[in-house]
Amino acid sequence: MTALPPPGPHLLLDAALPDGSRADLRIADGRIAALTPVPAGRERAEPGPGEAALDGALLLPALVDGHAHLDKTFLGAPWQPHRATANLREQIASERALRREVAAQAPVAERAEALARRMAALGTGFVRSHVDVDPDTGLDHLHAVLEARERVRELIDVQLVAFPQSGVVAEPGVAGLLDAALREGAQLIGGLDPFGFDNDVDGQLDVVFGLAERHGAGVDIHLHDGGEAGAAQLRAIAGRTAALGLGGKVAVSHAYCLGQLAEPELTRTASALAAAGVAVMTNGPARTMPPVKLLHELGVLVFAGSDNIRDAWWPYGTGDMLERTTVIGLQGDLMTDQDLVLAAEFATSHAARALGVEEYGIAVGRPANLVAVAAHSVPEAVAAHPERLLVLHRGRTVLDRLNSPLR
Repeated sequence: MTALPPPGPHLLLDAALPDGSRADLRIADGRIAALTPVPAGRERAEPGPGEAALDGALLLPALVDGHAHLDKTFLGAPWQPHRATANLREQIASERALRREVAAQAPVAERAEALARRMAALGTGFVRSHVDVDPDTGLDHLHAVLEARERVRELIDVQLVAFPQSGVVAEPGVAGLLDAALREGAQLIGGLDPFGFDNDVDGQLDVVFGLAERHGAGVDIHLHDGGEAGAAQLRAIAGRTAALGLGGKVAVSHAYCLGQLAEPELTRTASALAAAGVAVMTNGPARTMPPVKLLHELGVLVFAGSDNIRDAWWPYGTGDMLERTTVIGLQGDLMTDQDLVLAAEFATSHAARALGVEEYGIAVGRPANLVAVAAHSVPEAVAAHPERLLVLHRGRTVLDRLNSPLR
């Protein structure tokens, strides 16, 4: 049985809330029981037993990582030098060989748990992890991450996508494996470059959306294909989403093409996504990034994710979603305070909507999934990489550093 973390404080004193107000929060039975405004000029009170003084530190709802790969990380294994490759197919082949070597040093479940625990300590309360499902691994990675998920379930909620890293129709048997993965614990069905990898847009989307309809599952498709070819696939995904009534349950990860389109192709494609209820995930990549602010203005739900964290794809990544909002903000030229608030929303409320997280946010009656950071406003939190002072998951303590001074 998974051990419960210790109970968190039942009273948080003088928290700065995202809207700029200050409040005391009372927590009971893992939920926010009361929010009491702090009068201007109130003198600081020493916290009593079971109380915590935030002294104006910013309190955010739990961070949300909308795209990770818990099964791929090398955390918990010896350092692995990056192996450069020329293209996506070579990278996938290289990863297949490397993951066997790393698995002999540290099992998938052990590494996935290590990364999930790191994420939780950094204030992430919810993560969507894509898990490789292919003829080489079968369902082994899924079972390993399900095992890890059980061990961290009191610290972080983990949502799983059956991810066909080797394509859907390019290799025989993948469709059956994806079907089995959805029956054995995956909550969403993934896809990978229907044109660029499978060279069969309709064939891949037939399988992906057919399985989603059969299992009542969501969809999250990796799309790296650029330009008009990528845009055509986005519109095809939007069309199928609308036809099946899956609005709000479909996401496209990366969608680099959106950063490469001229008007009116961009507006046409973004409008199709918005109308169908297809969300777009970005991690602030070095290559072309979707124009996140414009997409938001056009009604597309944009959210953030880490993507790869210290694995065969790249040696970088910390699991810190506030750091990720900084990367996205820099890449997307988000500079004003209003822009920085939007960047934070990509890793909080927007990502929570994309993942279907219920009862999210700081309000009376909501679960006490909270993170206090060493900043005094949301823009500062995005720009400053602040220390995490307190992390609560359903009212229980994941991390407590409130004895440390604000920096």
